Amino acid sequence: MELEAAKLIAAALALLPMFGVGIGLGHIFSSYNNAIGRNPGAAELLDKKFFLTFALTEALAIFALVISLIILFG
Repeated sequence: MELEAAKLIAAALALLPMFGVGIGLGHIFSSYNNAIGRNPGAAELLDKKFFLTFALTEALAIFALVISLIILFG
């Protein structure tokens, strides 16, 4: 196997966590909408937790993308 082909395969495999991030973000948004729909008065408290969990989950996708780019172009 050539080095370039191995790099492409490794970069693609490094992006596999993006599927989990997409599923996780879907669950986060779904749970947030359910909670706000059931108790609109708790929106302020839930906003802080929602944005924190959203940012941490999205950071995993960014890390996976950076690792993939490092493998591909490094």
